[in-house]
Amino acid sequence: MDNMNQYIGQPLVFCKKNDFLVGLSQTETAGALPSRESVAEADTWDLTCLFASDADWEKEFSAWEKRVPEYDRFKGRLTQADELLAYVNFDLSFSRQGEKIGSYAFLKSAQDVANGKYQEMVARVQNVSVRASQASSFMRPELLAMDEADWQKLIIAPEFAPFRFMLQRIARDRPHTLSANEEQLLAMLGEFASGPSKIFGQLNNADLRFGMIKDETGREIELTNGTFSVLLHKPDRELRKTTFHQFYKAYDDHKNTLAATLNSSIQKDNYYAKARKFDNGLDAALFNEEVPRVVYDNLIAGIHETLPALYRYYDLRKRKMGLPDIRMYDTYVPILSDITMRHTWEQAVDVVIESLRPLGQEYCTVLHDGLLSHRWSDRYENRGKRSGAFSAGTYDGLPYILMNYQQDVIEHVFTLAHEAGHSMHSWYSVRNQPYQYYDYVIFVAEVASTFNEQLLTRHLLNLADNDRQRAWLVNREIDSIRGTIFRQTMFAEFEKITHDAAWAGEPLTVDRFREVYGQLLHRYFGPDFTIDDDLTLECFRIPHFYRGFYVYKYATGLSAAIALAQRVLQGGDRERDEYLSFLKGGCSKEPLDLLRDAGIDMTQPETIRGPMQKFASLVDELERLL
Repeated sequence: MDNMNQYIGQPLVFCKKNDFLVGLSQTETAGALPSRESVAEADTWDLTCLFASDADWEKEFSAWEKRVPEYDRFKGRLTQADELLAYVNFDLSFSRQGEKIGSYAFLKSAQDVANGKYQEMVARVQNVSVRASQASSFMRPELLAMDEADWQKLIIAPEFAPFRFMLQRIARDRPHTLSANEEQLLAMLGEFASGPSKIFGQLNNADLRFGMIKDETGREIELTNGTFSVLLHKPDRELRKTTFHQFYKAYDDHKNTLAATLNSSIQKDNYYAKARKFDNGLDAALFNEEVPRVVYDNLIAGIHETLPALYRYYDLRKRKMGLPDIRMYDTYVPILSDITMRHTWEQAVDVVIESLRPLGQEYCTVLHDGLLSHRWSDRYENRGKRSGAFSAGTYDGLPYILMNYQQDVIEHVFTLAHEAGHSMHSWYSVRNQPYQYYDYVIFVAEVASTFNEQLLTRHLLNLADNDRQRAWLVNREIDSIRGTIFRQTMFAEFEKITHDAAWAGEPLTVDRFREVYGQLLHRYFGPDFTIDDDLTLECFRIPHFYRGFYVYKYATGLSAAIALAQRVLQGGDRERDEYLSFLKGGCSKEPLDLLRDAGIDMTQPETIRGPMQKFASLVDELERLL
């Protein structure tokens, strides 16, 4: 909703960087997945702090919906200080109530995306949000029509102190704010604009069927977004190959629908950018978080400089695995695939907590209790459950974590640490900021999550008692940087190219999407990597492409996290406290300012070059260890 608050009727949702990181339910490791009703309550999240029942939700939803017309009473009166103050308080109250309502519906729908009841609840929330957006669309044009001197005089009044930064951010939007009628028309498109993402989500999570497949033991299991990950980690290359091609056959069967959906998403992004007088879709996306273009450009340029080190790693992987060639389905299985690490949920929590001890007792105790006894997390996969992993924090609920945890995949322990970073970010922000400043933006969110992965890596390396264990962990760290910085930068470059092409009027067809993606695959994987034609279909199955310019924040986030983790681990109480202050900051400052206060400057090329130097040194170390 384009009003005082960035989020209406939805939680803050932060997803894991790699959509392969899901797995089988612990309660059923073979055959079809369990239904939602058969999952043990202890393995699910506790939503009762939001609403005790669907009936309670319905009652609150009805009351919330009836408040929408109250916006009308403020129209034409916002230049009066008392009316503006009343409007701000009403708007934040409405937003906070809607966030709680939307969070419950969203989390319920994520449990089983095929459950029509909860999909309908989500749609109803969105409908009210769009209507509220239309009803409040007069706010920005009305305020920004004021003379600048009168505006500054108004917001400097003491009663506006709690809201001053928020109001100053509205003033920053002046060049991109339209007339009241135009703003209302844009607001009316809200529900329509979410169509591409919703269509992809339903197709990918509910309708696509990948069939059954035999694992290395001959056991038949259902191939899903979750089991795809598990099978790509298997040492049996023929199994990985079969899995890869069978999985992508489903996307090939729906490629025209997916291409049309992705094109619609890109056109939507560009439409809003043009309507708001930006030069391109990327500038519009960066403006919202006040991230200068140089950050995006430095990222791509810095990764291009380091591609030879990535090519060297792929060559090392091929040689050490004894492969005649190397393909995408060879890049997820550890080089030392005979080393296994098995963690039950409780063991995973314990190892994550131990790795985070440098952040202090409060951080570790709160997280430990949340994951084990307070039911922050929905742990295991069930039929229809949303794939992947995410953290969804709200001001009045728990900092929820969706997992599809598989105890045989060590990457899921890192996923847990990652999402726990988001959730603890929410926990600290809620307790140190008022509602209007708690909802930290995604740019800084990805720092908090990947920071935790850095500490977990350091902890496990310290526990390694031989070169083979250390080599396995170094290999994993290389793949983490590869997946989070190199891979996400490739995604970011794809988004930039396709958005620019659409902006210039170029048709984005199935063939054009696959051509652009294929060219990037060859650039990022190098001349000696074999690219299967099926892999060009990957551009249609990345959920973040239907959200627009999200993925680069994973790459910048890990770059910042590497620098901050090193700073905390090598520093003392001051460095730790500055990092915790960053977590407590919410959105009380611009994201780059929050990071500068924590000790790093994201506008400098060195912020990217440092992690790239680390990557090259890790490749050197892995070759020595192997």
